[in-house]
Amino acid sequence: MSVKKQYTAEDKAKVAIAALSGNITLNEITSKFQVHATQIKSWKDIARSSIISGFKDGGKQKQPDGDLVDELYRQIGQLKVELEWLKKKSALFA
Repeated sequence: MSVKKQYTAEDKAKVAIAALSGNITLNEITSKFQVHATQIKSWKDIARSSIISGFKDGGKQKQPDGDLVDELYRQIGQLKVELEWLKKKSALFA
């Protein structure tokens, strides 16, 4: 029974950058990183499309969803109130 090797995002990025750079051949990348050529091509294609999409909006990062931000601020406020209440109650037992 063979165990699939799990690659981190950093590992995949290193392989993709090596493939995109064109400084070494596909066979050399395969030997160096111990990754199958088909997998290298897949990661290279993903990296290329991610780079392209990163430049489509002028390099601007997407803003978080307003509803999500509002909900998170509401939760933070609630947690602050609960924390203050717990501090007061714990002072009674000290």
